[in-house]
Amino acid sequence: MWRRDAAGDERVDAPDGTRTLVHRLAVRQTDADRADGAFPDRPRGRGRIYSRGMAHTTARWLAEGPRVGIRPFTLEDGEEFTARVRESKDLHQPWLFPPDTAEAYAAYAGRLIDDPAKAGFLVCEKTGGDIAGFININNIVHGAFQCGALGYGAFAHAAGRGLMKEGLNLVVDHAFGPMGLHRLEINVQPGNAASIGLARSCGFRLEGYSPQMLYVAGAWRDHERWALTTEMRRPGRPCAPCPGTGAP
Repeated sequence: MWRRDAAGDERVDAPDGTRTLVHRLAVRQTDADRADGAFPDRPRGRGRIYSRGMAHTTARWLAEGPRVGIRPFTLEDGEEFTARVRESKDLHQPWLFPPDTAEAYAAYAGRLIDDPAKAGFLVCEKTGGDIAGFININNIVHGAFQCGALGYGAFAHAAGRGLMKEGLNLVVDHAFGPMGLHRLEINVQPGNAASIGLARSCGFRLEGYSPQMLYVAGAWRDHERWALTTEMRRPGRPCAPCPGTGAP
């Protein structure tokens, strides 16, 4: 069920007792997304909106685990984010090239904030609020597909501590819950053992191999395709009808 608190935020309570906070200014489902009856008495809106300017030190989590919480990107996170990127170049490259300047970050975060086909999440340590990494859902398609493509990266100070596994599980639950998605995909280069290990540890299955799939660092790179669906996440759960279609 969902409820609205005094601040105007919505809380979605799961059957297992866990609770996910859906910010009034951070995430808003489209009318089509809730047409399947998942939120039958929830107010109708005009699409998902990501807030600009949520203060870093006062941010409330979209979802939280024992050690980390996830929240949307804000433009104010640029200084810390880019500093972490610069500290983590040896960890990221040659696989990942996140923005490392203020100008590049502003463009990058702006796309995640404004584009309805993207959703960006910062994974932050609950003690101190430091950004441990980031997880983005790109190419979000609703209707009969209900799918998005995941990309993620840990920062050097957080690598090897299990924080990104906790964060990725939170993002997956958020995507399959309040966001209403049915399938998430991860495309990863075969040599990127850390990213493959994270995908596998969170239950993603290897579905195939795509030669010369993405243009990365000046060349077309081969990628493995990993995926996860709601049925895999919760075995035995019936497939929900596609929003607005009534079809499974």
